[in-house]
Amino acid sequence: MTATTASGAPAGASLSVTGARQVLRPPVDGLEFLRHDRAGELTTEGSAVAVADGAIRAFDPDPDAAVHIDATGCSIVPGFVDCHTHLPFAGWRAGEYEQRVTGVPYEEISRAGGGIAASARAFAQATDGQVLDQATGLAAEMLSHGTTAFECKSGYGLSIEAELRSLRLAVELDARVAQTTVSTALLAHAIPPGESADHWLDAVEAALGQVVDETRATALDVFVETMAFDNDHLARVGAMAAAHDLDLRCHVEQLATHRSVPVALSAHARSVDHLACLHPDDIAPLAAATCAAVLLPGAEFLCDERLAPARQLAGAGAICVLATDANPGTSPVVSMPLIIGLAVRRYGWTAKEALLASTLNAAWTIGCSETIGSLEVGKRADLLLLDGEIEDIAYRFGRNPVVAAVIGGQIAWIRPDAEVRVHLA
Repeated sequence: MTATTASGAPAGASLSVTGARQVLRPPVDGLEFLRHDRAGELTTEGSAVAVADGAIRAFDPDPDAAVHIDATGCSIVPGFVDCHTHLPFAGWRAGEYEQRVTGVPYEEISRAGGGIAASARAFAQATDGQVLDQATGLAAEMLSHGTTAFECKSGYGLSIEAELRSLRLAVELDARVAQTTVSTALLAHAIPPGESADHWLDAVEAALGQVVDETRATALDVFVETMAFDNDHLARVGAMAAAHDLDLRCHVEQLATHRSVPVALSAHARSVDHLACLHPDDIAPLAAATCAAVLLPGAEFLCDERLAPARQLAGAGAICVLATDANPGTSPVVSMPLIIGLAVRRYGWTAKEALLASTLNAAWTIGCSETIGSLEVGKRADLLLLDGEIEDIAYRFGRNPVVAAVIGGQIAWIRPDAEVRVHLA
């Protein structure tokens, strides 16, 4: 049987998208990332996109293409890259949300056995099939909202074997979904019951060879907070990452100011994530560094956190990034358009700034910007058709603007009312 795409076209067929009012492109080709003080240089001139063999071949119509998409009235943007999610996980924690909105602090919930520990119990009780079924369903929802690549994290295991199980399930999830995925070993997420932080990191360090050999993890991650790890532990995890040729990712400055960013920069971190409580003195060094500032407005909003200094970071030229932080506790959100809407409104960002943070810079954060994250000749054809201008994503807050998602040149998802836009030669 011949494989087909969501449009009914044969897999691998050439594709031509014409009539778009806007096509979002970088100012020049070949950029690994673009600092946010240059976001206004992104261009949006309307044009066509021609795809062959899974890659962008030209920004002109291809009359000989096997599949034609009428993009009249639409815009074309790169597929969204969600570089901070906690998939795969098990279950949800709706009861904790009600506690938080009625005044119970997250730290108190965590110390009473909720938070990460609650998700660890759910993960331990779920079968592999249950975990994968939930994650596959969430990935499908993400795809319908334009996410064509995403990161997976471990962190709900709280034992070495359970963390390895999570990372192995991430490999299985990758085989099930249409999107590109990468894996991060969040082995310093919480301190297991009965352990000290130092003793747990001893176990993590001893297991890193196994992590590298048996999983597809490309990064280590650590959560610095009063109920988790401190800056000395961050430095130690950074040394572990360097010793095993892994990127360093860091959950820092979410609930309180710990001055973790200078430590992370000294350890050559690939990203520092959250930053709601970033110290003002750390803005300029972070903006000057080759380190992504990953902002998570979903968690800020749903947890009533402080607002990250996103406007200042963008103006200073940081490599700013947006992500959902999709997880069962603090940000049960999988829609990148929703995150973009929050960022534009709450950070005072432009649509171009929010889209740069959701595409090229997010792809760089997970080490994929050579192949995805921007619309350039020769890059993988991961692109979205949106049913209006790029500014409409934030303006029509909470609405899904995605008409179709193309991954590797194939229509991976299309909105039912848009099927009439697709014509097979």
